[in-house]
Amino acid sequence: MQNLMTSTRYRLVELFVLFVLVPVSLVLSIGIRTKIAIGLIGFMYILIVMAGVERIKIHIKKGIDWKRFWRLTFMKFVGIAVITSLYLLAMQPEDLFNVIKNDYRVWLLFLAVYAFLSVYPQELIYRTFFFKRYQDLFKNQNLFVFVNAGLFSLAHLFFQNTLVMFITFVGGLLFALTFQRTKSTFLVSIEHALYGGWLYTVGYGAMLGFPV
Repeated sequence: MQNLMTSTRYRLVELFVLFVLVPVSLVLSIGIRTKIAIGLIGFMYILIVMAGVERIKIHIKKGIDWKRFWRLTFMKFVGIAVITSLYLLAMQPEDLFNVIKNDYRVWLLFLAVYAFLSVYPQELIYRTFFFKRYQDLFKNQNLFVFVNAGLFSLAHLFFQNTLVMFITFVGGLLFALTFQRTKSTFLVSIEHALYGGWLYTVGYGAMLGFPV
């Protein structure tokens, strides 16, 4: 059974089902309970494969180059902050920092919940699991990163918003490159939480389905 589950054909089918069919199913006209069930079954399957097949152990990697990480992350964060602020200022100025102005307590609570219950599971699936499980299926690693980012964007298809798809694709590229360089779920989760938290803070919360 294990040999079957590690075969190239099996993993290609698995990748298509988990990362294409499941996200697409969430925009179909089916009941919400069915959608939740599909999502939960997919997530449980990934956890089982992570533990039983890939033997992935979750721990904070030793020997992290924190100075380099924070330097690169800060430069990217500044660029993201400037671009997203200017766009919102030009297109929807009334939304600028709306969540802080409305209720800062909701803002603080959501940032904490978002980091632990949204960001970390996403990075566990789309970086830790995805890289371990499928990276050797791609001879071209640039293509692999591109595919990872594209499928990460597809996971947000249920928002049915072109801008969200673009933002998550760019984010997917950044996160994939960080994970490719560091091999650290912890670091890429920090980066994801920073960028996602900023988008919520600056005023993209309603578009991303966050409480405002």
